[in-house]
Amino acid sequence: MTEILTALLILVLLLAVLAGASVRVLREYERAVVFRLGRLVGEKGPGVVLLIPGVDRMVRVSLRTRTMAIPPQDIITRDNVTARVDAVAYFRVVDANSAVVSVEDASKATLQIAQTTLRSVLGKADLDALLSERERLNEDLQQIIDEQTEPWGIKATTVEIKDVSIPVPMQRAMSRQAEAERERRAKIIHAEGEFQAAAKLADAAGVISREPAALQLRYLQTLREIGGGDQASTIVFPLPIDIVKPLLDRITPAPAGASKQANGELPEGARVGELPEPQ
Repeated sequence: MTEILTALLILVLLLAVLAGASVRVLREYERAVVFRLGRLVGEKGPGVVLLIPGVDRMVRVSLRTRTMAIPPQDIITRDNVTARVDAVAYFRVVDANSAVVSVEDASKATLQIAQTTLRSVLGKADLDALLSERERLNEDLQQIIDEQTEPWGIKATTVEIKDVSIPVPMQRAMSRQAEAERERRAKIIHAEGEFQAAAKLADAAGVISREPAALQLRYLQTLREIGGGDQASTIVFPLPIDIVKPLLDRITPAPAGASKQANGELPEGARVGELPEPQ
């Protein structure tokens, strides 16, 4: 009786071991690529997958998007500038069978393709394009990498350039170039402002020349501005002598000799600049 119980216990243990070896549970984002005696059976999962112990072999593949950092690459741009560029790539497996059968290590192969593509594409671009047209370069990198990895069942979803490092002398040259560009724009804006101001002044001069009263109003406004508004001040300004002389003649009568000199009547023997002797 004891021998029978022992045999039954051993049989149960064997069945449990076989069941554990033949049953696999896959998550929603996982797939199983099953090989039976070395031949590809197909893709299974998710959920419970039954295998024949000792006959079937399963390779677990994740379908989630993976993040792969591309190590910094030293490149030479089309205008012969040395730069150091690093990027990041996002890819995922869309065909589990091809990802296992077509390539030995899908992640490593994708990394190598990304590195070579990064050097090839960025080496054809100028430094200005590398710094200002990253979106276009990212799209080119994604398309080329995706074309290379498509036979492996891998989809490159996004490729982004993270950082571009250039030598310090080139940074200084770019800084001087940017400063010169800003100075050029400032001079152009200043010249345009002077041109517009001159045009407006010419228009104002034309209006004032047609309306003499406008000139007088402008003259009075200028005097008010010089006076400083509410502050008390004294303004001294010249007047034409032809305006002041009639007023002076009315207030102070001229001497007789002066009037004769003014009329050109001088005594005989008198010289210009001398007064006649009193009688």
